[in-house]
Amino acid sequence: MQKPATVAPPQNAAGYWGSGWIKIGVGLLVVGAAPLLLIIVTAAVGLWPDPNPNPIGPGLLFFFTFWPAIFCIIMGVTRVRRAQRDSL
Repeated sequence: MQKPATVAPPQNAAGYWGSGWIKIGVGLLVVGAAPLLLIIVTAAVGLWPDPNPNPIGPGLLFFFTFWPAIFCIIMGVTRVRRAQRDSL
């Protein structure tokens, strides 16, 4: 009886950062989340002119970039692990 193949994840993140899917996914995540997080943090600290902002634009940007970013990251991880498995 044959044992199921197990794939060990890369020992460091460099194996994952070589994937374009992961780079695009993280880039989308940063571009989509940074404006919203900036407004939230500056309002909490008191640097934003309105203490209770309603950031519709940055919220929509985050909404439309979050799931594609997660999809790209999952595709990148899957492809890296599949490539590792095939190289064994």
